[in-house]
Amino acid sequence: MTWIIIGFTVLVSISSFNNPELFSKLQFNAYQVYHRKEWYRLISHGFVHANWMHLFVNMFVLYMFGTGVESWLKELESNGIIKFFRLVYVLFYFSAIIIASLISLFKHKDNIWYNSVGASGATSAILFFYIFFNPWDKLYVFALLPVPGIILGILYLIYSHYMSRKNVDNINHDAHLIGAIFGFLFPLILDFKLINFFISQLLGR
Repeated sequence: MTWIIIGFTVLVSISSFNNPELFSKLQFNAYQVYHRKEWYRLISHGFVHANWMHLFVNMFVLYMFGTGVESWLKELESNGIIKFFRLVYVLFYFSAIIIASLISLFKHKDNIWYNSVGASGATSAILFFYIFFNPWDKLYVFALLPVPGIILGILYLIYSHYMSRKNVDNINHDAHLIGAIFGFLFPLILDFKLINFFISQLLGR
């Protein structure tokens, strides 16, 4: 499923690069969603990106960790915790896109000029789901510096919260923050007893 999502996202994003009308129609605009009930934008914006670099970064994160998330969901299915792990994966990804946008929706619902695009909320959720099950796996910052996932995750949350409050760039840090939190909590939504697994992994048992 990871490869299918990557392929579809790349296709839609490339199609929108040279089609301003399509880009405008699919992007997240809180005003259009809230006042004109264009609810589809809560999902469609996750498949369009601002530029090639934006697309590459999000798809690289999805490629690196999405298959790992699928493997853990398959493991949960084999242990009788869930059924239809591929369906759960898709629902997780799509719900992450939506949930990661809700803060922005209510914060900017009266600002017709506010727009946001990209799968960052969903890829943040994918990353933090992975960290839940593999807290001490080394993740490479800028492909060079190895940092344990749980440490990187904490720093990521602090940074996203700080940048959200500063509001000095065009990045939707709220989506990063909420997506990350949702991704970490999602295993507990599936089965709260998984907290015991996380604690055992965290303590190295």
